[in-house]
Amino acid sequence: MTVSVIAVVGVLVIVAVQRFSERLGVAAPLGLVVVGIALGFIPAAGDVSVGPEVILAGVLPLVLYASAVNMPAQDFRRNLKAITGLAVLLVVVTTVGIGALLHLLVPQIGWAAAFALGAIVSPTDAVAATSLGRKLGLPSRLVSMIEGEGLVNDASALVLLRSATAAIAGSVSLWSVAGDFVLSVAVAVIIGVLVGVLNVRVRARLNDPVSSTAVTFVVPFVAYVPTEELHASGVLAVVIAGLVTGDISVHHISARERTVARTNWRTASFVLESGIFLLMGLSMHRLVEDVSNSPQGVGESVAWGLTLTVVAIVIRLIFVVPLTAMLRMDLRRASTHDSRSQQWWDRLTQMDGESPREERRRARVTERLRRMDADAAFVLNQPFGWRSGLVLGWAGMRGAITVAAAQTLPEDLPYRPEIILIAYVVALATLLVNGLSLPWVIRLARVPGDDAERIADEGRRLWQQLNETATSEIDDMITAGDVDPDEAGRLKRYIEGRDKWREELSAETHSDTFTRLVELQMQVLAAERDALFEIRHTGVYSSEVVADAQQELDADEIRFDR
Repeated sequence: MTVSVIAVVGVLVIVAVQRFSERLGVAAPLGLVVVGIALGFIPAAGDVSVGPEVILAGVLPLVLYASAVNMPAQDFRRNLKAITGLAVLLVVVTTVGIGALLHLLVPQIGWAAAFALGAIVSPTDAVAATSLGRKLGLPSRLVSMIEGEGLVNDASALVLLRSATAAIAGSVSLWSVAGDFVLSVAVAVIIGVLVGVLNVRVRARLNDPVSSTAVTFVVPFVAYVPTEELHASGVLAVVIAGLVTGDISVHHISARERTVARTNWRTASFVLESGIFLLMGLSMHRLVEDVSNSPQGVGESVAWGLTLTVVAIVIRLIFVVPLTAMLRMDLRRASTHDSRSQQWWDRLTQMDGESPREERRRARVTERLRRMDADAAFVLNQPFGWRSGLVLGWAGMRGAITVAAAQTLPEDLPYRPEIILIAYVVALATLLVNGLSLPWVIRLARVPGDDAERIADEGRRLWQQLNETATSEIDDMITAGDVDPDEAGRLKRYIEGRDKWREELSAETHSDTFTRLVELQMQVLAAERDALFEIRHTGVYSSEVVADAQQELDADEIRFDR
């Protein structure tokens, strides 16, 4: 098949599987793998293959950047302890545990190759878990942990895989692995921050949605390539660049540019992530054929893979126990934060000095105290208990990185086909077992979702603060003589009307009245859109005027369709 036919068929299959998966209530990645296996029986489809370097160096940076740029840096920071434990410590523990067991089961597979397989199957894929979690109402903190783990554990696993691969060719000491890991992380963080800041600065000067979006598509590679050339973690540099971009872009890049970029990245990420799972299913036939010609055979390799799958699941569940206990200790500390915080605020009021230096110091301390108070309130408002721990422990599906990393093993490695098949079995088994049962586990655990009333109250307080800022800015403009009283009055009436409309919606967001109001508004907008369509074809109004009206209707539709 030609590339164009493959692309068209692939996208259509991805969209169809996504829609059917939503209706069936199963994870889309699992459905894509199954469909890929089914398509593999078609001779022409079985010839489709993509090199591992294309996925690792071409697809993975794009997918990770798309996820990182949409993850709030604040959520990442607040859950950094859990994310670090899951994405670094758990990856190391899983690598060692899987490697040791595989060497025990199959002594002829060397230690280095066994640990390489452990590194390959250690990172989890967050796509399936988060898509199901949001649909079933998991709290946002738990979803952020799973997403954050999925962003960082790829980097940890690839660094360990690189060390294990080097050990296959020679000797590598434990200290060299640790040193390589620390250096890899340090270089990646530095380059990622620099690229993220540079990205925002350049796009802010362009002031054009099309050019700005075009720049974003090269940013992941600007971070990945030089970092890899320095033998550091390119994927971690991509994640850091995405987090930095998402955090500071709001202050420098227009809403129109960010909206266009967000839509394009969501589409690209959806197609690329789904394509990897589809390719995973397609490649199973060739892999099984390779292993069937070996002395061990397919059955024995699958049995090893299923055994290691059970071990990987058990290791994760055990690891989550002390992690949950640690997070519960944070909850107890947060419950006593108010008394300590009051002492710090009292000390702040007693700080002497009116010099500019002292004022700056007081401002820094004030900001720090406010952040500490907000972090404590976050822990109290979104407590992490054993129910959440159970879901977190079960959300250990493997996916794209496992499939791609397995293919990078040296061609002359003994038992290479068997090791790759074992990795595929682990990935497929976790998608089947954990993916299919995760909705049931979520319902069994009965994890309380986010408090809707608290979120609505936060929204009201936030907009009250923003409206006060707007009113203050208008008063300053009046004082400076920049606006006349009539203009100022119009601005204030607009803000008051906007605030009144928002309060009415906020008060009824979760009620039948709000749902009915949105349905009526969408019906009105549909009538206006039909009328505009007819008007456009009559040619009574100029195309510029019609286009402006269309943009207004589109903006109203986006505002209500949420």
